[in-house]
Amino acid sequence: MGGLQHSLLSINGGKSLIVLFPSSSSSSATTFWFPKPAHSSAISTDSESHQFSSSSESGMNPDNSKPLEIHSSDSFEIQKEKSPSKTQSPHSSDIFQIQEEKSPSKTQSPDLFAQQNPVSVTECIVTRTLARFSPSISPSRHCLLKEARSVQFRTRSTPASVQPVTEELEDKSKDSSVSGDSIRQRFLDFYASRGHKILPSSSLVPDDPTVLLTIAGMLQFKPIFLGKAPRQVPRATTSQKCIRTNDVENVGRTSRHHTFFEMLGNFSFGDYFKKEAIKWAWELSTKEYGLPARRLWISVYEDDDEAFEIWNKEIGVPVERILRMGEEDNFWTSGVTGPCGPCSEIYYDFCPERGYSDVDLGDGTRFIEFYNLVFMQYNKKDDGSLEPLKQKNIDTGLGLERMARILQKVPNNYETDLIYPIIEKASELANVSYATADDDTKLNLKIIGDHMRAIVYLVSDGVFPSNIGRGYIVRRLIRRAVRTGRLLGIKGDGRGDLEGAFLPSIAEKVIELSTHIDSDVKGKAPRILEELKREELRFVQTLERGEKLLDQMLAEALLSAQENGTVPCLSGKVAFLLYDTYGFPVEITTEVADERGVSIDMNGFDIEMENQRRQSQAAHNVVKLSVENDSDLAEKITDTEFLGYDSLSAKAVVESLVVNGKSVIRVSEGSDVEVLLNRTPFYAESGGQIGDHGFLYVTQGNEQQTAVVEIKDVQKSLGNIFVHKGTIREGVLEVGKEVEATVDPNLRQRAKVHHTATHLLQAALKKVIGQETSQAGSLVAFERLRFDFNFHRPLLDTELEEIEGLINGWIGDATLLQTKVMPLTDAKNAGAIAMFGEKYGEQVRVVEVPGVSMELCGGTHVSNTAEIRAFKIISEQGIASGVRRIEAVAGESFIEYINARDSHMKHLCSTLKVKAEEVTTRVENLIEELRAARNEVAALRAKAAVYKASIISSKAFTVGTSKEIRVLVECMDDIDADSLKSAAEYLVDTLEDPAAVILGSCPDEGKVSLVAAFTKGVVDLGIQAGKFIGPVAKLCGGGGGGRPNFAQAGGRKPENLPSALEKARADLVSILSEKAS
Repeated sequence: MGGLQHSLLSINGGKSLIVLFPSSSSSSATTFWFPKPAHSSAISTDSESHQFSSSSESGMNPDNSKPLEIHSSDSFEIQKEKSPSKTQSPHSSDIFQIQEEKSPSKTQSPDLFAQQNPVSVTECIVTRTLARFSPSISPSRHCLLKEARSVQFRTRSTPASVQPVTEELEDKSKDSSVSGDSIRQRFLDFYASRGHKILPSSSLVPDDPTVLLTIAGMLQFKPIFLGKAPRQVPRATTSQKCIRTNDVENVGRTSRHHTFFEMLGNFSFGDYFKKEAIKWAWELSTKEYGLPARRLWISVYEDDDEAFEIWNKEIGVPVERILRMGEEDNFWTSGVTGPCGPCSEIYYDFCPERGYSDVDLGDGTRFIEFYNLVFMQYNKKDDGSLEPLKQKNIDTGLGLERMARILQKVPNNYETDLIYPIIEKASELANVSYATADDDTKLNLKIIGDHMRAIVYLVSDGVFPSNIGRGYIVRRLIRRAVRTGRLLGIKGDGRGDLEGAFLPSIAEKVIELSTHIDSDVKGKAPRILEELKREELRFVQTLERGEKLLDQMLAEALLSAQENGTVPCLSGKVAFLLYDTYGFPVEITTEVADERGVSIDMNGFDIEMENQRRQSQAAHNVVKLSVENDSDLAEKITDTEFLGYDSLSAKAVVESLVVNGKSVIRVSEGSDVEVLLNRTPFYAESGGQIGDHGFLYVTQGNEQQTAVVEIKDVQKSLGNIFVHKGTIREGVLEVGKEVEATVDPNLRQRAKVHHTATHLLQAALKKVIGQETSQAGSLVAFERLRFDFNFHRPLLDTELEEIEGLINGWIGDATLLQTKVMPLTDAKNAGAIAMFGEKYGEQVRVVEVPGVSMELCGGTHVSNTAEIRAFKIISEQGIASGVRRIEAVAGESFIEYINARDSHMKHLCSTLKVKAEEVTTRVENLIEELRAARNEVAALRAKAAVYKASIISSKAFTVGTSKEIRVLVECMDDIDADSLKSAAEYLVDTLEDPAAVILGSCPDEGKVSLVAAFTKGVVDLGIQAGKFIGPVAKLCGGGGGGRPNFAQAGGRKPENLPSALEKARADLVSILSEKAS
């Protein structure tokens, strides 16, 4: 082998592969000698150089060693495959195959190619790509290198130093530097070192009224990006908690879908832009996290040549790995108009050996998008045209769970250390092993692992289970997790109580992992666990009955479809019954039905939800009335016919009576009762409006009253069944009796006035503070109205005045209201406002104040705005993060409010002896006079203290021999703290330097004041007033401190003051005697 460099690889149980290299650039060929086993076959190509491999065995004899001549224009790859033999050891079964890959240029002549790439192969690099491949690197069976070991050899036709073709991740599956917590912190630290302010995650309940939950990392900065708020810092970085439930059905089924996830982001508010964002994203990915550059693909917006050039020319990403994509994928907009811009995304390639042809970045078996860069550089105008923004912004998002999957080398996000410990806990409770479980079991474990994170953080942020809005989301997730746990066979709490709740046990693991995600979670653990326990046990009470009913209904649907040759479908009525009676979210019913191949009649379900009159076969319902003993009343009754829009009085028949949760036939005088009528003019509480008050009269013969029932509340049960709650004032009420139901007209009018005023208030709010504000709740009562709305700050006085002015102006316009029933789609197209979280049927009632307001509403309203008479806001305050509340009065309540205020004003005028318009000035003068009087009193007290100090100054004594120091420690009775200070200042001036003064007093009951004043001569001896007075104050149950020459302190134990001063005197004498002797 003279004149040749060589390398020897030992393979196949001792057989050798000899690699020979020319020692000079004049040589044009290299010879390989190797044994080629008969069963070996060609495998993958090198996707980086997009050269193809030739598996031709021409000239190769399996039984003989055959030389293969390799020219410098060729490149080769040696890969190590598993032997088909299972009896050999892992090392002896490795077989090598050399593949010939042609030059990238097929048109150039060999000579031309040689001139451009001179033959100077001076180095051979043999790399083992991975000590062991993990499923994350090769997530699918389509990846040819899955679980393979490989050694690759490449010759580079370049004079520069040769680099390895494959830069693979080191095995760091157990390395703490790639833990989820570490990845998060490394991201934040990376950008903090580049001038970014680390800001905390915002709540999952956003200030933004346009979204229900925090769905993206940029949400807290949206006002800045939209130009509605000034920036506080030029650059920021966050790890934001996020919730998305729009694709909850994909949780566990894909490797990356979650309801709860963390979005790491770096943001620029008019500071740096595209070049820096791209550079740092690449540096973070390849250097900080160590991702192989050859595995990273880039997407850019199809017209974003600037980003393309930065990625290619400045970063060095080959053009083959930069894909241009359309507006749907790579262009971000904030709305129909406003800030927008192109995006660029970074993808990780799990299977680079699959090459460059027909690449689809949406192929989840090969790629995962982990970093998105949004370049906010345009403003979209009304006509759709784009104009450059003066302030360009950067908004990025890196999925923590996705990066953890890549770095920890696991096949999906669920098996990272962010979620897998939760899965392990669920597996323990279910007595199953995740590693050996079947696909269905793994799916259910993943669902629990995901949902429990979302549930815990939502409850921690104040979202509690309910049937509307955010509360419905958390209730839906809780019930989905409970049902999934039952499918896994989880019974009990895992601590021996087979009837206990298991969600709290799993939640404890989530809380344990929460330290670096949200440090507040652990402090809220008791509340979280108690809420989950209560919600789970409440659901379990009806779950089994509901499951049996659902199973029965699905079986009937399948049988009916088979007999009739139709598509199996579950009726909306059954779906609604499961929802209302058994607590099944319709999504769970849909999932279970889908598993059995049955669809759901959602139109029918929506109609049931909106309380529309049922078909004749659905006119009977099971009514559940919960009272003190929480018993159930099963009674066949019809829906209640509501007559209250047109009449305040009507004849009706008593269909049922309930006392203490039990059905009765008759009720006597003095008893509280719940009355169910076949028809009623009483409005039942709904839509924020409280129920009507009034009376039920039973007459006999000549209109003689035999019974009177006072109604104080009306509620709805099962949609359209009205429950009248009241007290028997006279006589006896029996089932089947006819009654005259009469609504209190005065109270109904008050409710109508306040309800219409509420609509006007929402319209005025949208006009004054912005259309983005939305209703978050309301109360329409007889004496006032309350309106909750989403807004991020208190309203200004001028804004409140403007709102009142608008409303009173609309009232003065005396506009006739219009009420219509129309299709939901028509109402929405007309611009009617729907209450967020409410569900509506096909037909809806629309209440319109023409030119002002149009809302979907089932409440009662005035016929003309003039009936409201006047409107006044009485308070505006915050009740939760991003939620404000206005309370106001209108109509008769307005008159009462004004009269009460007028009475108070008259009393003030009488007391102050001024006119109403002079009250403010008079009160201001009185306050100023009081302030002056207090100052005068303080001055007199100080003078009195100084006078008292002049008397006790004679009690001073001297300490020390080399330097005589005058010392005074005295109690000054009830002198206040400020006067005590004046006395001490007078004494140190009078006694002259060197002097030390300690004074104490008891100005009020349970209060001690202390002061220490040292002259410069004493301080120079190393004695400081601030340090000296602290221990003295501690004896009096307090503390304090101050400067070396002057200090004040306080306490709460006056009885200890004499002994404290005595100790102060002894300590001071001791210290000064030592220092001055």
